[in-house]
Amino acid sequence: MELKELWQSALAEIELQVSRPNFITWFKSSHLLDKKDGAALIAVPNNFAKEWIENKYYKTILAAIRNLDDTTKKLEFIVHTNPDTAPKIAEPKSRKLPEPDQPIFSEMRVDPETNLNPRYSLTSFVVGSSNEMAYAAAQAIIKEIGKKYNPLFIHGGVGVGKTHLIQAIGNEIKNLYQNKVRVRYVPSEKFTNEVIWAMRNKRMETIKEKYRLIDVLIIDDIQFIGGKTRTEEEFFHTFNALYENNKQIIISSDRPPKFIPTLEERLRSRFEGGMICDIGYPDYELRVAVLKSKLADKKVNLSPEVVDLIANRVKKNLRELEGVLNRIIFYQQTKNQEITAKLAEQIVGESAQEPMQQKTSPVQVIKAVVDFYEVSSNDLVGRCRKKELVEPRQVAMYLLRDLLDMSFPYIGEKLGKRDHTTAIYAFEKISQEVNKNPGLNNKIMLIKEKLTKS
Repeated sequence: MELKELWQSALAEIELQVSRPNFITWFKSSHLLDKKDGAALIAVPNNFAKEWIENKYYKTILAAIRNLDDTTKKLEFIVHTNPDTAPKIAEPKSRKLPEPDQPIFSEMRVDPETNLNPRYSLTSFVVGSSNEMAYAAAQAIIKEIGKKYNPLFIHGGVGVGKTHLIQAIGNEIKNLYQNKVRVRYVPSEKFTNEVIWAMRNKRMETIKEKYRLIDVLIIDDIQFIGGKTRTEEEFFHTFNALYENNKQIIISSDRPPKFIPTLEERLRSRFEGGMICDIGYPDYELRVAVLKSKLADKKVNLSPEVVDLIANRVKKNLRELEGVLNRIIFYQQTKNQEITAKLAEQIVGESAQEPMQQKTSPVQVIKAVVDFYEVSSNDLVGRCRKKELVEPRQVAMYLLRDLLDMSFPYIGEKLGKRDHTTAIYAFEKISQEVNKNPGLNNKIMLIKEKLTKS
């Protein structure tokens, strides 16, 4: 495979794993210059980009290239803008490349004992109306570990700060109790992999000992264990063992327990027996506060007009908000140019994802609603008048209008050959309800996220 073709294929895979603003910021001007003796030489436009990519995306890039060419064993980075005149790989040096699991930046290192990232702290967690309940529950848990709000189940959409908060709880407990309280953070995918390893090697006792002797267990993205029978069973027994001994359990998910369709009923029941907190999408004030906090951390100044523009354009995802901010800071530092509102508008526009209607079909919208509510597509688009179909059908009508701007006669025809007035009523009803009903708003946001991912 030619170098250019290999790099384009690798970028296509990387783009699926990072947000679009971050992909544009860090990978748009990169090139694969050479590949020799198991090393791949990658060119980036400046030292700032080199340092960031080398320390944050090393593992992601290496995995993407190795999926296409398994002879690649390591990466080297060079600052160069013209791939045609750039140097090739030199003979091996004694200099040791940074390992992907041991970044240079100390704040990015993970504690091997707890698996926590120390950069997540409660002091850096910006509190607003959308997350204040979860934050208050976190503070209560830290004061009374295992006695109050156990388990704590935090759910919310992508990029709203769930991982930040649950890791911050772990770090706060670790520091406050000076390591006398044993804490372990684990993504559900890692827990699943450990169960699989233990099964293959007949070492299930190892898993039991590892997780049942700790005081605070933090599980991230619990929805991913749904449907994995052996993993769910092991987690169920681990959960019970910890709970019965008053050990604290903290869980995060992208949705409430009752909306995880593949989750066993006995686990769902355990989760619902504790404290369930929703982290909603950030309001304008919280988005501005987050931007100002990030600017203070980076010691960078932007005008109030630019901050206001970013906060108004990126409304749902704090991770995307930070990605856009990084792109603007990157532009300011590399171009040595003051960021005006007009220039910021241009940069934000380049970072914005393509409109939903350009990549989503009515069939995809209906399928997303059917999958979320676990109803039959025939029932949803048919004439069935069952009570449990009322909300899914109205949500489908609302999304067809809201996302795809379909005409009301078309929507009525598509969902059971109904009159267009039925579609108008459904759209207006849901439009009013989403502003008053956080639960309904969260359902619609989750369906939209599913459409975005697909």
